Amino acid sequence: MNEQAPAHAPLVRSFHGQTLVDPHAWLRADNWREVMHDPAVLAPDIRAFLEAENAAAQAWFAPHAELRSRLVAEMRGRIKEDDSSVPAPDGPFAYYTRFREGGQHPLVCRRPSAGGEEAVLLDGDALAAGTAYFHFGEARHAPDHTRLAWSVDDTGSEYFTLRIRDLATGADLPDLIGETTGGLVWGGDGRHLYYVRQDAEHRPSFVFRHILGTDPATDTLVYEEPDKGFFVSLGQTQSGRFGLIECGDHETSEVHLLDLADPAAAPRLVEPRREGLRYGVEHHPALDGVESLVIETNADDAEDFKLVVAPLATPGRANWRDLVPHRPGRLILSHTALRDHLVRLEREDGLPRIVVREIATGAEHPVAFAEEAYSLGLDAGFGFDKTTIRFSYSSMTTPAEVWDYDMASGERVLRKRQEVPSGHDPARYVTRRVLATATDGETVPVSLLFSRDTPLDGTAPCLLYGYGAYGISIPAGFSTARLSLVDRGFVFAIAHIRGGTEKGWRWYRTGKLADKVNSFTDFIDVAEHLVAAKIIAPDRIVAHGGSAGGMLMGAVANMRPDLFAGIVAEVPFVDVLNTMLDDTLPLTPPEWPEWGNPIVDAEAFRRIRSYSPYDNVEATAYPAILALAGLTDPRVTYWEPAKWVARLRELRTNDAPLLLRTNMEAGHGGAAGRFDRLEETALIYAFAIAIARA
Repeated sequence: MNEQAPAHAPLVRSFHGQTLVDPHAWLRADNWREVMHDPAVLAPDIRAFLEAENAAAQAWFAPHAELRSRLVAEMRGRIKEDDSSVPAPDGPFAYYTRFREGGQHPLVCRRPSAGGEEAVLLDGDALAAGTAYFHFGEARHAPDHTRLAWSVDDTGSEYFTLRIRDLATGADLPDLIGETTGGLVWGGDGRHLYYVRQDAEHRPSFVFRHILGTDPATDTLVYEEPDKGFFVSLGQTQSGRFGLIECGDHETSEVHLLDLADPAAAPRLVEPRREGLRYGVEHHPALDGVESLVIETNADDAEDFKLVVAPLATPGRANWRDLVPHRPGRLILSHTALRDHLVRLEREDGLPRIVVREIATGAEHPVAFAEEAYSLGLDAGFGFDKTTIRFSYSSMTTPAEVWDYDMASGERVLRKRQEVPSGHDPARYVTRRVLATATDGETVPVSLLFSRDTPLDGTAPCLLYGYGAYGISIPAGFSTARLSLVDRGFVFAIAHIRGGTEKGWRWYRTGKLADKVNSFTDFIDVAEHLVAAKIIAPDRIVAHGGSAGGMLMGAVANMRPDLFAGIVAEVPFVDVLNTMLDDTLPLTPPEWPEWGNPIVDAEAFRRIRSYSPYDNVEATAYPAILALAGLTDPRVTYWEPAKWVARLRELRTNDAPLLLRTNMEAGHGGAAGRFDRLEETALIYAFAIAIARA
């Protein structure tokens, strides 16, 4: 149990006249960059600590082995093992992925659009053979369909190696490009492509152009991001005319256009960055007769975003003209430009919807849905000159559906409904959306899933999930795994707390920086509301969150340890202050707009220190805790949960289960194989069931 951890001197530092003592700083590997590439170089004392914790966790779970096995069997029984995505047509071929029976990893395939035999372009199971970790990045075919560029991360560190496959021979070209982000965009001639390479701090910073058949060491640097606080990614307009170099942090963005028809053309800036201005770009070759950009932006105090149009020849902000004006409370999430239609995905009153706008007339119509809470996704697919889009739909009771929608006729065609081989009757379950009143009077949406047979009399156990950061909204979508909890009488609840954008950009803004504590108090208020409404039992709540949601778990464990029977913290961002003070870590400078910069800002230092979970562990009784980490995780480094658990062991006054399990062969996303992931989910659910029964 690591009760007698090796003796190490604490790290003592001073900031803004305050002394910061870190008694477990020794768990941070000095050679963490090397560990990301090769976990074997981890220092022996750190490895011994993690392995001892793993052994202790394994011992605790041993009596629950049968339950875990049953959970895995149930969850696997709900998965159609030989599943396939709906083929996406692109000229002569339709592309899709599928799984074989028993396969852990996808196969990337295509068929002739006119009909014919399947060609397997990439076999994930074969490529993963003999590896401890295998995760596809992207697989993108060239415009002429003769080659496929694909990327793989084989350590969990999110360093992707990029390869190019000749689809006539099935062999990969000698071109091998390492330390990329995995994303790429093909040039229009199919002879060159663009990719993003990471810097020494693991930050996506450089855009390179590679010409097929040349040494990647000679690739041309197309763009270098000068600001360590900005990340770089690549995108492409639906028209296919431009690649997009997208730069930004959590508050500010900037876009440069890559002319995909001209490899020699320099990137072209749309609008210079200015703090707080965000925008995203689409292209239309003849909007109102003028080649134009359609831009989604928060300019001019459009907090929930609007759509503007600008001539391609003069795309700067001075020439932006409103197309879809800002409406407070209606958050525009994304948009796509097609020949005759503009399509946007937006959220209003906590629910997403698709809105189609006819370019010629400006007439709009929504694609509407009836359920009380649901998840919605939009996929424009390949091509520009078409009237059909594809969307996915599910709710917490309704399995995922994929529909094709003809924007001209309004006709919907169901292309796929998720199969649940062991059977699923939506009528057996109930999904509801309730509103909890927060301490300051705000109303917090809560999505609920429970069995129709579960009595709502204040006796039901609950798994309460929360995230609340970066403007990320948690969809009320379908999960076959959750049924294993719900069938055992659990209420599964999602607290849509501040820090997300469920209620617009304001909902995000009031859950960050100086208002970050709102996320934590919202979560606590949701739990208390569900208890007061006799939906759940007061002593049977297990809280669950990961990454920034893991910070939420650490914070509420400190603030209200009496409220929760258990806490599940996956790759939890719990050492917030020390991480934000270390600008050599991959995410620290880009994270300052979210949390504050405690290096230069004394108030940010004080504020983060006041809630950072690791820094606020007290001598009190804590709920049962399961912390999950990944050794090669570049986002939330393994030492954050390790230090947190060490401090909890040191200070807590009770002996409730306190478990740390580190995946020594994976990173932020945990296990990569689809069945291996079930093992991790079963571990979490077995913990929740055991604690809620205690």
